[in-house]
Amino acid sequence: MRVVIVGNGITGVTAALTIRKLQPDWTVTMVSAESDHFFSRTALMYVYMGHMSLADTQPYPPDFWATRRLDLRRACVTAIDTSSQQVQLDNGEPLAYDRLLLATGSQPNRFGWPGQDLAGVQGMYNLQDLERLEVASGRIRRAVIVGGGLIGVELAEMLHSRGVPVTILAREGSYWNNILPVEESTLVSEVIRENGIDLRLGVELKEIVDDGGGRVCAVTTAGGERIECELVGLTAGVSPNLSALAGSDIPVGRGVLVDFGFRTQVAGVFAAGDCAEIVTPEGERNRIEQLWYTGRMHGEVVGQNIAGRDVSYDRGIWFNSAKLFDLEWHTYGQVPSTLEEPDPDCRRTLYWQHADRRHALRLVMDECRVVGFNAFGIRLRQRVCEAWIAEQRSPEYVLDHLSEAIFDPEFARRHEGDIARSLKERMS
Repeated sequence: MRVVIVGNGITGVTAALTIRKLQPDWTVTMVSAESDHFFSRTALMYVYMGHMSLADTQPYPPDFWATRRLDLRRACVTAIDTSSQQVQLDNGEPLAYDRLLLATGSQPNRFGWPGQDLAGVQGMYNLQDLERLEVASGRIRRAVIVGGGLIGVELAEMLHSRGVPVTILAREGSYWNNILPVEESTLVSEVIRENGIDLRLGVELKEIVDDGGGRVCAVTTAGGERIECELVGLTAGVSPNLSALAGSDIPVGRGVLVDFGFRTQVAGVFAAGDCAEIVTPEGERNRIEQLWYTGRMHGEVVGQNIAGRDVSYDRGIWFNSAKLFDLEWHTYGQVPSTLEEPDPDCRRTLYWQHADRRHALRLVMDECRVVGFNAFGIRLRQRVCEAWIAEQRSPEYVLDHLSEAIFDPEFARRHEGDIARSLKERMS
């Protein structure tokens, strides 16, 4: 049996290792134009900032692939012919498959801005983006980042670490307020500005200006302002990378349409990770999941199904974590950006924030049981928070046992007593 995997990110690699474990005699070929070996994508910013080397981001030694008999091809897929079960590579080589996995990841959103294809305009998603940024760094006197979210903050921190002045243009009235409730969004906006970043809220990009030689020299905003710069970072979200599917008969929507086993509607073809769009029951919005941990879970499930098992994907309780400059964020369960209080007898949300504006905790409730947590500057244990959500614990129970969830460093100031007292007062 011949398996071809397009993409060697966390989803593709996890699937390959799962298949190899279950089917030791099958041929598994991985195709990627990005790199020779798997690396931790989330660590790229630390390579640029000098905290790590690129080798440090590679969890497996160079001989790992050979010892597991995984064939690596450094190439780009230019066409997929499902009738003949072949993929065409950019070196002219046809590659036959019996089962095909598309794990092509994401690509930065581009919304047709004039000048978006100029030299010096890029995202910060893959290894090539890091290489382009490194090459350009010597000529950057100022950078403009377009769009909010975690990638925008990371890119701003990277450039700031090299002494580059950075302006962020965000359409929102408060940073990332399509994801975060207003208090947390305001907190993040303050942190960005206090770290020396020129954050412009409620500002839209109009045009990226050509210097006359095909390279960016400035941007103009919808309000008519011109900002001189030598680099423009496009971080207005990402979307599934479907470039390899051009001209194929594999059904797509926003992403490659799959069921909960990551099977497409074409026999023998699967898709998983950032590029997959999971078709949900009627009335629900299809799911595109673009996190590292969901990519790993996708890889485990699709690898088992490719290898002949019948496994259905269950993400479990949602979680995420990140560091925005020196501010840590942990979230578990359901924390919508808009929170209303429909029932005065059972609050929808409880929010505590320390006077230093660097420590905050939110509990979200549904019918007086906790369904979500947001924590800034406070580390919460994932297994404890998930257990409380699964067990439908009351906010009173959570506040009484909050010390079980917090794992801040040993000599850090503890806040659970203040949090419990403050939030219980609001509940009474």
